[in-house]
Amino acid sequence: MNCRARVRVGRIAGLFGVTGWVKIFSYTEPRENIVHYSPWRLLCPGSEELKTVAEGQRHGDAVIARLQGVEDRDTAAALVGAEIEVENAQLQPLPPDEFYWAQLQGLEVVELQGRTLGRIDHLLRTGAHDVLVVEGERQRLIPFVRGAVVKDIDLEARVMRVDWAPDY
Repeated sequence: MNCRARVRVGRIAGLFGVTGWVKIFSYTEPRENIVHYSPWRLLCPGSEELKTVAEGQRHGDAVIARLQGVEDRDTAAALVGAEIEVENAQLQPLPPDEFYWAQLQGLEVVELQGRTLGRIDHLLRTGAHDVLVVEGERQRLIPFVRGAVVKDIDLEARVMRVDWAPDY
């Protein structure tokens, strides 16, 4: 999987009620899947904390969760802004040739003649297809279209080969 042992899956975005529930900005798809990964490693500036998800659910367009040991609004408020990471081992195995976005982040992107275009910073979801945001000597937006643009993904070597001109 990814060379990192953990994957960032969301962040604590706010408070929900007075009994310690928090609103979650989830990077998972569907977004409520984040509550099925437990424990969460919460990353705050200067600290890390492991928390077990006691319960959680989708609430309208948001996701809310209650963490064990967080019983009131003040305790929950201290967690707002924390990034949520889970261990790679917690993720479901994917079929061959399918990838989690987090696995692609950081890959070196190389065009067919061998020139490095940069590294994948993140991906964007669009209506037609996902887009790779590649940071190098300049930022490039490369459509994530397997076969036509993305020719090969080698997670072990941390390289993606693309049919993409450096001038684009």
